[in-house]
Amino acid sequence: MQDVELVDVGPRDGLQSDAVILPTPVKLQLIERLIGAGVRAVEVASFVNPKKVPQMADAEAIYAGLQRREAVRYIGLVLNRKGFDRAVAAGCSDFSMVTAATDEFGRSNQGMTISESLAVWADIAPRARAIQARAELTISVSFGCPFAGEVKADRVIEVTKEAARSNPDAITLADTIGVAVPNQVHDLFQRVRAAVPEKIALRAHFHNTRNMAVANVQAALDVGVRSFDASVGGIGGCPFAPNATGNVASEDLLYLFSRSGYHTGIDLDRLIATAHWLGEQLNKTMPSMVSRAGAWPKKREGVGS
Repeated sequence: MQDVELVDVGPRDGLQSDAVILPTPVKLQLIERLIGAGVRAVEVASFVNPKKVPQMADAEAIYAGLQRREAVRYIGLVLNRKGFDRAVAAGCSDFSMVTAATDEFGRSNQGMTISESLAVWADIAPRARAIQARAELTISVSFGCPFAGEVKADRVIEVTKEAARSNPDAITLADTIGVAVPNQVHDLFQRVRAAVPEKIALRAHFHNTRNMAVANVQAALDVGVRSFDASVGGIGGCPFAPNATGNVASEDLLYLFSRSGYHTGIDLDRLIATAHWLGEQLNKTMPSMVSRAGAWPKKREGVGS
């Protein structure tokens, strides 16, 4: 049985655009519930401008309140050197940064072109290694951009090659606005794998905007990707994607993995319970399909053949 890593990004990516700003103790409870279900990598906060993203204004308080476990990765998102320095001071030792596959999205999302954000990455990555911390990079809009339209695979390959010069622990290709289809995913991940050193892990980050996320995950699995971002309940979504739904749901992917013979170490029933609990905190119904239907149905007496 092969291992697959599920990185739950709900506490950061899932909550950062929600109209409801959860109190810090509730966020910490969410993180504890995810870890209690067996999740071993959680994106817990982002060190960004609190005026622009008030949902993440308590990043330092989150790190101060974590009940840390050695086997769990507590990932913090940073977009620039200032954010990195804040994260280091807060005790973060697992960093994620973002660049874009188009200048148009980079300017709108983080105020930088591709070359500018890669220069920041080249500065941050060795600083992370100097303190024996992990450093990973996500390439947003790898499959399509709301401003530039179609994104050529050659452009994504160029960005990944440049990012790989700074020796990231992992590179994530993100379908930020949910436009990818399986054959596109299959081809791009194959090309990226051939373009960067094997020691750099590849991860996939899909949004379910057009109901393609689970199919896209299967396509990535088929070409050897073994690490995936997901969000409990399927919360989140890109503000630049019209009528966008959220990230692919953690419990939907966990069902796929477990039924397909992959090992994650995560308890599906506890993850579903966490999705229901989070829905109560946000006063909304979670978009996840598995949290509604449940795990594999138990056979009832007198039903079936």
